[in-house]
Amino acid sequence: MIARLIRFIKEPTSKNIIINTSGNYLNVVFTAFFALILFRSMTPVEYGMFSVLIGLAYVMSNILEFGTTASIYSTVPALFQDDDDRLYSFIKSTLFYQTTLSVIVIGSLIISFPYLDKIFFKTGVAPWILTMTAFTIILFVWQNFLTNVLFAAKRFFHANVYLNTSNLVKAIILAILMLTDNITVASVIMTYGLIGPVVFFLMVLFKNYDRIAPIKRANFNRSEIKVNYTLTYFAASQFYNVGLRMDLFLLSFFGLREQVGYYASAQKIILSIIATIVSISQVLSPQFAAAKSRLEINKLLKKGFTYMLIPIGIFIALILTPNSFFKFIFTDNFDEAIIITKILAIPFMLSAGGTVIMLFLLYTVKKPIYILISNIAFFIIVSGGSFLLIPEKGMLGPPIAIFFAFVVAILIQVVAFVKEQKEIRL
Repeated sequence: MIARLIRFIKEPTSKNIIINTSGNYLNVVFTAFFALILFRSMTPVEYGMFSVLIGLAYVMSNILEFGTTASIYSTVPALFQDDDDRLYSFIKSTLFYQTTLSVIVIGSLIISFPYLDKIFFKTGVAPWILTMTAFTIILFVWQNFLTNVLFAAKRFFHANVYLNTSNLVKAIILAILMLTDNITVASVIMTYGLIGPVVFFLMVLFKNYDRIAPIKRANFNRSEIKVNYTLTYFAASQFYNVGLRMDLFLLSFFGLREQVGYYASAQKIILSIIATIVSISQVLSPQFAAAKSRLEINKLLKKGFTYMLIPIGIFIALILTPNSFFKFIFTDNFDEAIIITKILAIPFMLSAGGTVIMLFLLYTVKKPIYILISNIAFFIIVSGGSFLLIPEKGMLGPPIAIFFAFVVAILIQVVAFVKEQKEIRL
């Protein structure tokens, strides 16, 4: 048994997952440290305002991904391994395509942001803070793009060093702001959304300086942009990403300002654990893309479900964690966030298993239409359920909606998996 476990750990996939997951655990530590500072320096209302704005920036940066993540993971591994010059053309063309569309959308957001905040988000912050938040979006877009390229090239160690060095700088700045009593919504957004990404970019450029010239010389090639595939996945991923945030946005819409703060603090911990699921799927994605036979697929599925026991175990540990530990992090001001954190852990355990099925549909049979259908269902159930339940149950309503949304979405993908697997050769 021990020998088998040692062999399992020594597998290249296991090593990459250990590196990537360790990086994400370190990110969780930083997230907890950030929370520790913010919970002690901001009121629930201020923390709710910050969470809505930074949450919007994260959602928009994911929306402006425009499906390039799927294209990166299906293209970069082979080009990087073969040292193919087309790699630079692909990176340049894809980044130009994504940046151009992003700038158009962000420009429109800057103009409409004050009106949207007045009628929907209702944070009430100054217009210049809204504008600064909009500018952070393009930095998150570029950071996500470079991170995905590094992961697809199996540079997991380098990517995690860059990301967590950025976290370290943010932690130092937040600590200084706390000690000098300068923690505000604006200063925290500036630290998270401007300084953090800039540190990441500087490290990427410093360690990959020799690749800048080939990218500059590379031709822009529209054929590198796989529109049908990427846009279908883009639509699918955005329904999911926005659905994950609709609970918080709707709590803000109904004017439950303190409950927004409680819920946002709980959501922050859950989203940190979800990053572990993402880190595992990033390592498995190229393998699912290369799988051809049913035997290979079955082995990958078994491997995938085995690795997903890690985040499932973390969620279970979260539920069993004593309330006294949470009170140390949240403080008495955020005491009501404890029960929400534990309740939210239950539906998100389902998402870990569902991710493995999603990888098969997206990269093996390359049919993101199934993911689009399931994610539309997820979005409708989370949004509609939260809208109906929040007036009656407050912040206890969204977790119920999220649970049923995951059940329905995963069932749709399982039915699609069974259908598609039958058509694959043995």
